[in-house]
Amino acid sequence: MEPTQPAEDLILAQQPPASELGEPEDPGEEATDGSETVVLSLFPCTPEPVNPEPDASVSSPQGSSLKHSTTLTNRQRGNEVSALPATLDSLSIHQLAAQGELDQLKEHLRKGDNLVNKPDERGFTPLIWASAFGEIETVRFLLDWGADPHILAKERESALSLASTGGYTDIVGLLLERDVDINIYDWNGGTPLLYAVRGNHVKCVEALLARGADLTTEADSGYTPMDLAVALGYRKVQQVIENHILKLFQSNLVPADPE
Repeated sequence: MEPTQPAEDLILAQQPPASELGEPEDPGEEATDGSETVVLSLFPCTPEPVNPEPDASVSSPQGSSLKHSTTLTNRQRGNEVSALPATLDSLSIHQLAAQGELDQLKEHLRKGDNLVNKPDERGFTPLIWASAFGEIETVRFLLDWGADPHILAKERESALSLASTGGYTDIVGLLLERDVDINIYDWNGGTPLLYAVRGNHVKCVEALLARGADLTTEADSGYTPMDLAVALGYRKVQQVIENHILKLFQSNLVPADPE
């Protein structure tokens, strides 16, 4: 599992067995394609074209309008196991964390000392894996067990940056409660805020700004969070950033002394 390094993009290939990404905060805008590769890139890139929503008044060839299904899947109901019981014993502690297999994870942690912070070949701890895949209950359990949220992987990847990349706002909040560096940067110069903007995760951007994320930080490509939002056409993110700047400006205004 070796990363590739284009000139200005960060690509992080992660291949856990038989695992699915957790639900992002904006499922309507960020559908996954089933790939086992997680790609983190800052800029330059071209935003994907947005398909207009179908007109409900226009009938499909089958005679009914196109609608998004609201039926819960087995995984959403919690009825689907991510791996067969016969294979769980063969998974590493990192794979179990990524898949949210809490029972088996607890068994592994009881087998040895400091397994909770054990890095894999790329420096990823179980907490980093769980954060990257949106497994909030696993993240909460690992933090309570003593996982160190400040650990950085070999390319300075952090649990906070990967949670921000996926738009997992609740996990971001849990990590920030542990006083992690909100402006931590990786080898690409990417910060949690930059990755949240790049992913068009509005709520995550709001949460990071509310906790004091630096708006002036630039990635190695030279783009600030606002630059990315403008370049990619993410208007909601732009509005969030603009509102935050306005609040900062208003809070710095000194009222005139009464005469």
